[in-house]
Amino acid sequence: MLIDTHCHIHDRDTYDFAFSRQQISEKFLKKHPDAPHLKTDFEPEKIIERAHSAGVFRMICVGTSHEDSLLARNFASKHVSDGVFWSYGIHPDEADRWASQNTSVSSDFLRLTGDSERSALSESALHLTENGRPIAIGEVGLDYREGAPRPGVAGKNNQIRLFEEMLQLSSDNNLPLIFHVRDAFPDFFAVIRNFPKIKGVVHSFSDSEENLKKSLEAGFYVGVNGLATFAKPQMPLPPLERMLLETDAPFLTPKPFRGTINEPAHIKDICAYISTKLGITEAEVEGRTTENARNLFRFSD
Repeated sequence: MLIDTHCHIHDRDTYDFAFSRQQISEKFLKKHPDAPHLKTDFEPEKIIERAHSAGVFRMICVGTSHEDSLLARNFASKHVSDGVFWSYGIHPDEADRWASQNTSVSSDFLRLTGDSERSALSESALHLTENGRPIAIGEVGLDYREGAPRPGVAGKNNQIRLFEEMLQLSSDNNLPLIFHVRDAFPDFFAVIRNFPKIKGVVHSFSDSEENLKKSLEAGFYVGVNGLATFAKPQMPLPPLERMLLETDAPFLTPKPFRGTINEPAHIKDICAYISTKLGITEAEVEGRTTENARNLFRFSD
């Protein structure tokens, strides 16, 4: 069995956005005439059916905001028998919005077990955990990348404060974390030092050997997706014993299917790439990465 530890198949707006950015070409369809290419091909039931046909029987729908996490929860609740799980996350891109709404407060107010005043963030999370428990907290972290409006000092502070709140939420609920980190590893490592017992996965890792080593030394798993199959220069891979497979669908479609929309079924193609890269069998990659996912997320069968 294969596991997609990070996808967004619950969010139809995200799939519509992917289609607006990626027009599937006639050239691609000539090479792959049976590949799904219409919007109707990417209805949830069809995505899940193709995943199962590819041997992918567990999928985590990852939340990126409070509203998106609600969508993920509702989607997962409808597809429990299909092996769909969900996570509660607030992406660092949401940090300024949370700050402007005065709903982000210090971690002291985020303890879910007491009767003290709670912030809107902690109450939202508490409501979600009481109505269908998430399998993880994420995606959360820090994103200082170029290309989007690069955060100034205030924006970085908002991200760090939100990140600390979500780390506390993870600790309070004994849930692993799904980290999103881009161009922000020094601050990321500085923040997590204050939460030594947390467990998690660094999603879509595409940074340096040094930051890979530090992520592993911190005890984290590392998520590998289609980016590994086409990134130039080639990015470092984690050791198999600390690797998780993910798609980030509908984005980051792996080779040889660049030019179309991503989906959990492509976990098998990522597995095949890792197999070739490491010189081991696909069964070995499948077995170890599935074991890793079970260890981190404690899947119930």
